[in-house]
Parts: sequence; structure tokens; C-alpha cells
Amino acid sequence: MDQRKPRDGRVIEELGYYDPMCPETDARAILKGDRIAYWVGVGAQPTEKCAVLIKKYGEEGTHLDAQKAALDRLGKRKDYTPAPAAPAPKPQAPEPVAEAAPAEEAPAEEAAAPAEGASEEAATE
Repeated sequence: MDQRKPRDGRVIEELGYYDPMCPETDARAILKGDRIAYWVGVGAQPTEKCAVLIKKYGEEGTHLDAQKAALDRLGKRKDYTPAPAAPAPKPQAPEPVAEAAPAEEAPAEEAAAPAEGASEEAATE
């Protein structure tokens, strides 16, 4: 983009694309490394986020092997199986209100009984 043009205005040249909806993380950014090298060589300054993508997926990127493997997996759409997701926790059935009330009273009675017994033991000693 020319900095003098609006953000969504006409572009000078498209150097790649980024698809955030792609299921493979390494296949989301597809860049034209040779054209990026040309524009950076003549003085173009990429934004911070674009610089990270160029470092990973540019001409001498650090994630090129992973990107190639991800693109191969996506090329086989019929055989594609995404990474397994964590199993969802099973919802527990809520307890009926009638059963919950007596269960709450029982521990209070049990707690009160030992307290009375402890005072009786202290009195006898």
C-alpha cells in the first residue's frame, strides 16, 4: 500500500494473502517471497505483523517446511482429519430440590452432636 492512500484503497501490488479461517495454522499465510524481497529491497517497510509473517513464511522463512506439510494435508481434503479436540466435560444432572434440603441439615446436626459431647467430656474431667 502507498501510505498516502486510504487503508482500503487501491494497492500497488498484492504480495500474498492471509486466510484466518483455514484449519491449518501454517497454511493460513501464502506469500510471494521474491516480490516481497524486491519491495523491501527498494525501501518498503512492512508493518510489525507483516514482518512476523515474512519472517515465518517469506523466501527464507522459518516455518516453510511446516507450511508445505500443511498445504499437502489440505490438498487431500477427502482424507483430511483435523487434530483431535479435547473432549467436552459431561454435564452432571442437577439434584432435585427436595433431596438437597435434608442433605444440608444432616451435616449440621452431626456437627452439633460432637460439639455437645466435647463440652460434656470437658465437664467430667
